[in-house]
Amino acid sequence: MIASVRGRVRTVGPASAVVEVAGIGIEVQCAPGTLATLTVGGDTTLPTSLVVREESLTLFGFVDDDERSVFELLQTASGVGPKLAQAMLAVHPPDELRRAVATEDLGALMQVPGVGRKGAQRIVLELKDRLGAPVGRGHAGPASQLAPAGHWREQVHTGLVGLGWSAREADGAVDAVAPIAHEQQSDDAVDVPTLLRAALRTLSRT
Repeated sequence: MIASVRGRVRTVGPASAVVEVAGIGIEVQCAPGTLATLTVGGDTTLPTSLVVREESLTLFGFVDDDERSVFELLQTASGVGPKLAQAMLAVHPPDELRRAVATEDLGALMQVPGVGRKGAQRIVLELKDRLGAPVGRGHAGPASQLAPAGHWREQVHTGLVGLGWSAREADGAVDAVAPIAHEQQSDDAVDVPTLLRAALRTLSRT
C-alpha cells in the first residue's frame, strides 16, 4: 500500500493533482478542500489510500491521517465506494461525519450528493460502532487549507461541479456564499473547504 506521497506539485486539476516523486509524476485523486491546499511548484506531503480494482489502481490523497482513516472506514458500509466516501469528506470533515453518524443525523448525511434517506440510514446502521465519537477537532479545517482570496470562487465552483452539480447550480451557490467569504477573509486568504461546505448546504436546501 502507498501510505503517502511527498514531492513537488506539478499540476492541480478539478479532481486530482500530480505530485512528482523521485522523477515520477503520480496522480492523486483529492477532494476540493485538499486541492485548495496545493500550489503548483510547491512541495507537499499527502497521506494516501490506494484503491485497487480489476481495471485500475487509483490513489486518493488527504489533508491528514484522520481524514484518510475515515475515508477507509466509510467504504466498509454497503454501497459506499471511494468516490462517495470522498464526496462525504468534501461535505463534512471527519468529526462532523462522526457526529452525524453517532446522533443519527440523517439530514446532515443527505447533504452529500448521492446519499438519500435509505442510504443515510444504512450508513448510520453499519458505521455507528465503527466511526466512534468525535475526537474534538471541531468544525474548522487545518490552517493549511487557507487559500488566496482571489481564487476561492474558481476553487469552490470547480469542487461543486466535480461533485456532480451543474455549472449553473454551482454559479448560484458560489454567489450565495460570497458574503461568508468576505466576512472570513483574513490576510488575503479564505478557508475554501468551509465555503465549499456552505455552498453544498445551500444546494441541499434547493
